[in-house]
This record gives sequence, structure tokens and C-alpha cells, in this order.
Amino acid sequence: MFKEIGSVFSFLTIFPSTNASLDTIAKYMFMFPIVGIAIGLLIGSLGFGLSFFLEPLLVSLLVVASIAIVTGIHHADGLADFADGLMVKGSKDKKLKAMKDLSTGSAGIVTIVLYLIGLIITISLTSGFDLFKAILISEILAKFSMVLMASLGKSASLGSNSPFVEFMKDKKKLTAAFLIMLIPVIVIGETTGLIMLGVTIVLTMFLLALSTRSFGGVTGDVLGATNEFTRLASLMVFVSI
Repeated sequence: MFKEIGSVFSFLTIFPSTNASLDTIAKYMFMFPIVGIAIGLLIGSLGFGLSFFLEPLLVSLLVVASIAIVTGIHHADGLADFADGLMVKGSKDKKLKAMKDLSTGSAGIVTIVLYLIGLIITISLTSGFDLFKAILISEILAKFSMVLMASLGKSASLGSNSPFVEFMKDKKKLTAAFLIMLIPVIVIGETTGLIMLGVTIVLTMFLLALSTRSFGGVTGDVLGATNEFTRLASLMVFVSI
């Protein structure tokens, strides 16, 4: 089991694993919230400590930079590709082709810039233990949103996303991921955490419907974009309540 968890960690972070394989990672996708807990604890603790010494905006900048470093900007790239695909006019195949293009278009660049600005501003609105809770819960929910989308969606095309969608059709795995996510969200976030969860589910369902209409289903970029969107949305909910 430790080998499989290590493979999942290596996929979602910059921490390497010599035993990682795509099929193994897809099979244990339900463990994504565990990685969210680990990332949240690491980055949340950093933000919590820095908030006692630095100004909120600077703390926020360092937190966002830390998230980018730890995750390797893997899903942010998916967000940019997702935006490029959506903005292309034409058939689903044309949109998929634009999303797979290695070069980032204007839509992707603007989306990433707005996303980073949104993260920095939102995180700067909280500090101390509240900052720790916000980061931890948002990371858990971001990882769960990918599990939920893979479970409910269909693959838009044959590719790296296909094993994830296939393996997550096992509802027992979705239930396991839900329980892994729910316990810390309730214990730490209480009512606010449940509201953040509700927003995460609604946003994930919206993105799934949008992706199905635009691309014919789910791709790896769609999953990555969902991670980024739900992280920002849940953080915005936290600071607004």
C-alpha cells in the first residue's frame, strides 16, 4: 500500500518515485485527498508560521509560490490548456486539438494570470490558524474534485486520462475518497467546510457539463483545471464567510 501511495504522491507533486506507473496511479486515484491533506499540512503550516512575521500580501505570494513548487505547476498547465480549448470556435475535435497544442494561447495566458492574482488576493485576506485551515481544506477539496469528475465523467479521447476515468467507475472507490475527504473537512472546517464542499461539488458538476459539451468528455487537462478552479473557489468561500 505504501508503494501505491508513493506513486500517487509522485504524480501530484514534485517528489519522485521510481515505482510509479500510470495504471497504478489511476487505480489508486481515490487516494488523491490523502495527498491533498499532505500538501495542505505542509503549505498551511508554512503560511501559518510566516503570517506571524510578514505582511499578508507577502505571505500570500510565498504561499502561492510554494504551491506551484510543490505541485510542479502540473495542473496549472492544464488550466491554461483548458482555457485555450474552450475559446476555440468550431467542432469538438478542433477544441481538443487546441487543448493538446504544446504552445499556450492568449486565453490560457490570461486565465493563468487572473487565477494567480485571484489566489494571491484571496489568501491575503486571512492569516494565522484560519490561513492554515483555508489552505488545508482547499487542497483536500481540490484533489477530491478530480476524483469526483473522473467518477462521473467519460473520457473525451483515448489518452492518459482514460485509465483514471475507467478505474473510478468503481463506486466503492468514490465512497472511500469521499470519506477520506469528509472527515478532515468536517473536523477542521465545520459548517464553513461543508459549505466549501457544497461549492466544490456544484463547480465540479458545472465543469463536467461544460467539458462534455465542449470536448465530448473529460481529459487530463480538464481534471487539472478542475483542481485549480475548485482550490480558488473554496478559498474564496472560506474568506467570504
